[in-house]
This record gives sequence, structure tokens and C-alpha cells, in this order.
Amino acid sequence: MRSPLLSLLRFGVCCAALFWADAEAAGQRAPERRGAPAQSAPSLPGRFFGTVVDASTKRPIAGARISSPSLSAITVTDSVGRFDIPVVPPGLVRFYVVAAEFPRANVTLAFASGEEMERVLELDSTSVAPTPARDGTAQALPEVTVEATPLAPVWLRDFERRRETGRGQYVTRDEITRRNYNRLSDIVQTMRGVTMDCGGGGSGCQIRMVRAPMQCYPEYWIDGQLNNAWGPVIPVRDIEAMEVYTGPTDTPGEFAGRNAGCGTIVIWTSGGPRRRRP
Repeated sequence: MRSPLLSLLRFGVCCAALFWADAEAAGQRAPERRGAPAQSAPSLPGRFFGTVVDASTKRPIAGARISSPSLSAITVTDSVGRFDIPVVPPGLVRFYVVAAEFPRANVTLAFASGEEMERVLELDSTSVAPTPARDGTAQALPEVTVEATPLAPVWLRDFERRRETGRGQYVTRDEITRRNYNRLSDIVQTMRGVTMDCGGGGSGCQIRMVRAPMQCYPEYWIDGQLNNAWGPVIPVRDIEAMEVYTGPTDTPGEFAGRNAGCGTIVIWTSGGPRRRRP
């Protein structure tokens, strides 16, 4: 009969052996990796190239424009219809193809990462309505000669309008040349209601209206601008037209300044009035 102590001792030895066997097996297993999940491979741009041709004749189309909302640049086909788009994002990409005298076309393609795709893109010229320019039936028209009288400047039209009223006295470049006027005083010396005021002291002579008080001299308008400094000494060769008004009742509203009572002399030069900025 076995002793209970001996049985208990054998049981303990067996448990210890099993424990060390499990520990050795666990030490031989590869440790499990913990942390961030495995990363996927990065996406690479693809490439799209090929040729644009006429669907009916298969002839290449030069100058066709290929664009896409996914791309910032526009690609144009060369002389033999070829195109090459070196960078295309992966995924679905829609391309639009436009060429002169062809209807607009589009195509949607799926690009894998780094995929290079070649395609022949066709544009259908038969779907465009025929025109004389396209089918060669246009008829050349004879040359037509068009003649028109140049439109007079605005200032000259206004000058003629005021001259028709007869309220002032008017002189044009033709009359100045014909009568060989050399000075401003030569122009006004034959006008009614105008005189020359020649004071002493070497100040020279100045134009004055007969009805104006002494030392009350007319205002000068040069090309629509009030200019009393340049008006009395302006060279006659620069004058294209001139208007003389002897009093306020004759002076048009656009030239009725503060001293219109002394008369008004309006001069238009060869340079003409400056255009006002809009």
C-alpha cells in the first residue's frame, strides 16, 4: 500500500514539469506586435497619352484642347494629333476634348495608382451641320468700296451750331490763311464792337470790347478751358477757329464766366480739347 505522502510528492513533480513546459513553449512563440495598424502603399500619379482623331476619317486633329476639372493645365495636341498628360491623379477622371469645327466630347476613365493609359479619342465631324465655309460652296463677293465723310470733332460741331445763331462773330482757319493774319489783333481789327486798348508804359495793346468799361478786358477760353494768361498771346498759327462775343447777352451759357460783361473770346487750337477721362 502506497503512502499518501509519496503520492502527493509525485503529483507536485508532475505539475512543476507541466508548468516549465508551457513556459518554454511560450518563450519560443513570436511576440505579437501592438501599436499603429499597417500603412497602405502611397498613391502614385498616373499618365494619360494618345491621339485625337476624326471619327469619320481617322485623320489626326491638331490643336485639340484636352482639359479636366481634376487638372489645372490644358493640354493641346501637336501637328499629328498626339497629346501627353504626364500627371493624372488616381481614381475616376473626366476629360473634355474641344477642337475647332467639332462638337465637344468627353470621356471618363478610371486610373489606378501609377497607371499609364493610352487612348485614341475620337471627335465626330459628321454631327456638325454643314456650312458653306466647311463644304467649299461659299461664294466670293466682289469688293465694295465704302466712302464716308469723316465726322467732325465735337468742338467743331458745337462751333457751327453757335455760328448758325448769329449771336457772335466767327473766324475759321481758312479765313485766317486767306487773309494772312499774323497776330490776334489782326483777326479782330475788322470786327464790330471790338477795339484795341493801347495804354502807355510799354504794356502794349490789348483787345477790348467797345461797350466794356476802360481796363475791362475779355475773358479767353482755350479749347473749352478758361485761360486768360495764354489767350492774349496765343500764336495765330495754332488757331483753328475763333468766336468773339462782345457782351453778356451774346455770350453762350457754356462761356458765361464772371467777367462776361467785358466780352468773351473763344479759341479752338489745332490740338483740340483734351478728352475727359470717364
